[in-house]
Amino acid sequence: MNKFKFEKLIIWQDAMDYGEVINDVSQRFPDKEKFNLTSQIMRAVDSVALNISEGSIGQSNPEQRKFIGYSIRSLAEVVTCLFKAKRRNYIPEETFIELYNSAFHLMNKMAAFKRNIH
Repeated sequence: MNKFKFEKLIIWQDAMDYGEVINDVSQRFPDKEKFNLTSQIMRAVDSVALNISEGSIGQSNPEQRKFIGYSIRSLAEVVTCLFKAKRRNYIPEETFIELYNSAFHLMNKMAAFKRNIH
């Protein structure tokens, strides 16, 4: 299938997978968070993959780097939401650590990708 350039990018594939994991976890947050933390973490995690794809389509290298930067910032927002969820006891420590480590690995991949855009 892979008709779009971004579909071949490992960082996009990983961001898509990570987004689904975060979606599953955030759906278990309390109902009172539906329009707050649940909504915020979903918008942020979706922005990671969305910005990777937007930056890869017909953009100059500086533009692509800019959009990868947006993705990295969105991922940082996801991590902050995870800290909030952990502090509010919506997720156990083990889940937090797993999601935190996955975010860290994804961020490193994105940062390396950004450095290699010439």
